Amino acid sequence: MRISLAQVTATRDPQENLGLVEKQIDAAVAAGSSLVVFPEAMMKSFDGPIVDAAEPLDGPWASAVRSLAAAADVTVIAGMFTPADNGRVHNTMLVTGGGLEESYHKIHLFDAFGFAESDTVAPGSEPLVVTIDGVSVGVATCYDIRFPGLFQTLADRGARITVVPASWGRGPGKVDQWTLLARARALDSTTFIAACDQADPEASGHEVKGSAPLGVGHSMVVGPNGAVLDSLDAGPGLLTVDIDTDDVDAVRKTLPVLANRRF
Repeated sequence: MRISLAQVTATRDPQENLGLVEKQIDAAVAAGSSLVVFPEAMMKSFDGPIVDAAEPLDGPWASAVRSLAAAADVTVIAGMFTPADNGRVHNTMLVTGGGLEESYHKIHLFDAFGFAESDTVAPGSEPLVVTIDGVSVGVATCYDIRFPGLFQTLADRGARITVVPASWGRGPGKVDQWTLLARARALDSTTFIAACDQADPEASGHEVKGSAPLGVGHSMVVGPNGAVLDSLDAGPGLLTVDIDTDDVDAVRKTLPVLANRRF
């Protein structure tokens, strides 16, 4: 399975961000990928209010992404915001194209490092595994990566790859944590981890103000043995990787942590 991770910097303008989505889908198709993964908050960056930007899954932004995926005959996973109860929104992953129409609401909200995502975002509750080109793919989002139980649950439900779109918060040691956590979750679940972060906005030529999580880059694909197969640096880029899911069976034969766990 060939996948592409589109490490870009989303702006405050959903329409402008659709242009980024279209450009990256075209590049991924040219690279021969069947799955294109975009970061969390691809619809609109966290650099400003998100509640007013929320749209339903049949709204104009998701419909435009859906049309782009259909025209390119690929599956696209992209972060957006959908309405929730009590004036909040869901931090949603849209999964569309290739015969799929699914969505995942982020379960673990980023109430850490001085940021309170739960002020404006309602948590999801149901893990998601979809089938793309015959491969079971789990979906998680950003802060979810700190919770190994979710990734083991996705593996229990058949996931051989888990994608993790993110808009990782910057700060001392945060790039190291991002890399460490992606590798740890691969080992916890013995699955491939495809972690797609927003590019560091400064590396994209954007000024950074405030404490909102806007990305640090360093998207990567990690094998089920914890080895990084390929990665990007801080700036924008498209990471395309071939994944042989038979490696999951080989690793699980020699490292049966899912079978051996007691809790």
